[in-house]
Amino acid sequence: MTFVALFVSATKLAGILATVTVAANAFSFSRYRKKNLKPFLSPIDESSDTLALFNVNPSDEGEKEFFFGLATAPAHVEDRLDDAWLQFAENDPCDKSDIQQEPQTVDAILGSATGDGGSQPASLSVKEEAGKAIKRKKQLKIAMEAKIRGYVKYVEEDEPTPTEDYHHNVAAWHNVPHPEERLRFWSDPDTELKLAKNTGVGVFRMGIDWTRIMPEEPIGGLKGTVNYAAMERYKWIINRVRSYGMKVMLTLFHHSLPPWAGEYGGWKLEKTVDYFMDFTRIVVDSVADLVDYWVTFNEPHVFCMLTYCAGAWPGGNPDMLEVATSALPTGVFNQTMHWMAIAHSKAYDYIHKQSACSKSNVGVAHHVSFMRPYGLFDVAAVSLANSLTLFPYLDSISDKMDFIGLNYYGQEVISGAGLKLVETDEYSESGRGVYPDGLYRMLLQFHERYKHLNVPFIITENGVSDETDLIRRPYFLEHLLAIYAAMIKGVPILGYLFWTISDNWEWADGYGPKFGLVAVDRSNNLARIPRPSYNLFTKVATSGKVTRQDRERAWNELQGAAKERKTRPFYRAVNKQGFMYAGGLDEPIHRPFVERDWKFGHYEMEGLQDPFSRLSRFFLTPLLSLKKMRKAKAKNRKDEKEQLVLQPLEVSL
Repeated sequence: MTFVALFVSATKLAGILATVTVAANAFSFSRYRKKNLKPFLSPIDESSDTLALFNVNPSDEGEKEFFFGLATAPAHVEDRLDDAWLQFAENDPCDKSDIQQEPQTVDAILGSATGDGGSQPASLSVKEEAGKAIKRKKQLKIAMEAKIRGYVKYVEEDEPTPTEDYHHNVAAWHNVPHPEERLRFWSDPDTELKLAKNTGVGVFRMGIDWTRIMPEEPIGGLKGTVNYAAMERYKWIINRVRSYGMKVMLTLFHHSLPPWAGEYGGWKLEKTVDYFMDFTRIVVDSVADLVDYWVTFNEPHVFCMLTYCAGAWPGGNPDMLEVATSALPTGVFNQTMHWMAIAHSKAYDYIHKQSACSKSNVGVAHHVSFMRPYGLFDVAAVSLANSLTLFPYLDSISDKMDFIGLNYYGQEVISGAGLKLVETDEYSESGRGVYPDGLYRMLLQFHERYKHLNVPFIITENGVSDETDLIRRPYFLEHLLAIYAAMIKGVPILGYLFWTISDNWEWADGYGPKFGLVAVDRSNNLARIPRPSYNLFTKVATSGKVTRQDRERAWNELQGAAKERKTRPFYRAVNKQGFMYAGGLDEPIHRPFVERDWKFGHYEMEGLQDPFSRLSRFFLTPLLSLKKMRKAKAKNRKDEKEQLVLQPLEVSL
């Protein structure tokens, strides 16, 4: 009898705890939904022939100009660059012990931090084609004096592809010809610059690679360790940008830490701030009068998470303790973010000091993504990820920004500790959910938080990996409508930069995902083939107009492919539970286009999809429907009574 009583008491206690847990999560989701998922009425007049009109050619000096631009980065496009990324890709251990390990799914918090194309730990092991040779140029060792003067020598080798399963640091890199050449922007910048100029954009975003300027750690001072010839070359390239009639947006740190800094710990140590300032002073002193917009750091929290918390990018190598404690207040994430905030503030002050005679605009490019929970119990994971990535860095440098740059690619659906692939959503090739409404929501949130600073926003990156080019055209049109809608609501936005001109090396995803308005034939001397999106982007950038006709044409082509069940490349593997694996693929799988209306203002947010929520809806929906029917009947009866009018009684005598 005692056992039965104990069992009953335990059951009651478990029931109470379960009820409290469900109620607490339901309350959290209710608050989250009210703040982040509430339907909104689009301010875009969709009946008009011109849906959006950006002022790209102001007639009066007092009018605010809106600019279009194109963005790229040294690690993506520069040849003859022996940076950490090249060493990371070439240092391919092919450790057979790793082959036995099960591939890991994407971590929810780290995955939420990645920009599109920035995959997590490593690519899945794949079986290469036996006997196929890949051409690759290998850099020969030369004297430091020659390297500083800009000389470099290569030897071309035939590298056979492996015949067994291998573990690559960078996916889709070893199986393409001459991956180390990237896009030859260093030796031949004009190819990319002409393509950019011909779109009519007003701003070209590029970067200066820290490793190229400072190939060795300046332990005893800068003498003998600075490549001034490279700095002169960068100055020449910047002048070339201006000669094509484009303004320059220059990035100082774009996910590329010098290998020598990675060896001692990089941004975990204060001395990296001093070295970064040495680099900043060299660049600013050389080109301050040629640069219109400065981006000190590109997506700092993305770099810190993937480098120092996950060890997925070069330069981190975290130990188990650092990984386990990375998200704590005293963990490696906050530690590195602190020093990068200090570095930004110092760079901001120095740029303004040296540019006193000209108007310099200094800011950062901050990555944001729209995250939503898959199930009732996933709100906590979403809240934690947002608390780490959305506002803390900008809050710490809020008094040192002339503009706020936002990089937005799409949405993630968080489920437990991973990222869920929702079959009814459209995705980029690298696993980013397409969701233009998210950019509008993010702009309103950030404006509400930082409007007291009275600084404008710039969309410093927005794009989609899509080799078919069917998604890309409606993608940037719908995101431009989201920007225009935010401007109507009072958000000050200076411009929009699309990522990117030509297909290039996309971080740990290699050459797999195709982000370019222009395709690149790597087997044919990097020949460029403009896609249809290149022509549409040119039309929009030169006119400043998003028309209803262009929108309908782009959307109908995409939905036509979806109705025909056509497929497109996808560089993420997905397990049976629908979780995306960490890392990219050397060769893509294929998934069909999705028949879903994700146009701006049209996306209908689904309810929670976990089994508990679905079961609850199954039982509650009939009851709610019955309740609505009773309310409707009661309202009809009330209306009928109100419509009754008493007529006066007429009596005839």
